[in-house]
Parts: sequence; C-alpha cells; structure tokens
Amino acid sequence: MRISGITISDTKQLAYALTGVYGIGLARSRDILDDLSIEQTAKATDLSTDQENSIREKIEAFTIEGELKRQVAGNIKRLKDTGSYRGTRHAKRLPARGQRTKTNARTHKGVKKTMGSGRRKLEKT
Repeated sequence: MRISGITISDTKQLAYALTGVYGIGLARSRDILDDLSIEQTAKATDLSTDQENSIREKIEAFTIEGELKRQVAGNIKRLKDTGSYRGTRHAKRLPARGQRTKTNARTHKGVKKTMGSGRRKLEKT
C-alpha cells in the first residue's frame, strides 16, 4: 500500500505502519483507524481496496510529507530572518528550547572535540 509516495509496511500492524508517513504519529494513526472502524492490529495486506482508499483520503486531508517539511523549514527561516533568539540558536545549530549545552546537546553540536588536558608534561633529562 502506498500513501503519497510512501510505501506502508505489510508486516507491521497498521497503527504502527502508518507512522512511516511524515506528519502521522501513533496517536493520529490510531484516531484515523478508529474513525474508519478498522482494526488497529490488522496488517496492510488484510485490507480491502475500499478500506485502503478511505485511509489514503483521510491521511491526505492532513498536511504531510513534503508540504509539512516546507512549512517547518519556512517557520525556522522566518525565525532566523526576524533575528529572534530561537532563530539565532537555529542558525548556530544549538538547542533552541533552553536545554543546557555545557554537557549533552551532542545531537546538535556534533561529535565532541577534545582539546587536551591543558598542561604539558615536562620531559625528563
């Protein structure tokens, strides 16, 4: 089954397989399946074509995939252009929501750059 260019896994339960679409989380996928009265533990291979089409229509009603990524990128660009604090944190590739950076924040800052101990050993003569 394909939804907006994304192949939905046939081996996973539908509630978890639908989270492969960017913008659809577990809670939203469960809500979609409940609204359409489809079993959450069913697999994509168990669905009829009518059920597949109804899921596809329901998901495509949301902002998903490329459109959502463009929207998020536009929001970050707006923050950078206005010169807000959050925008400058995004520009410097640092955490934007108040997390500490003395330790941790390795996801944003990248691999740790060690500078050495700060003291040189004297050679014995």
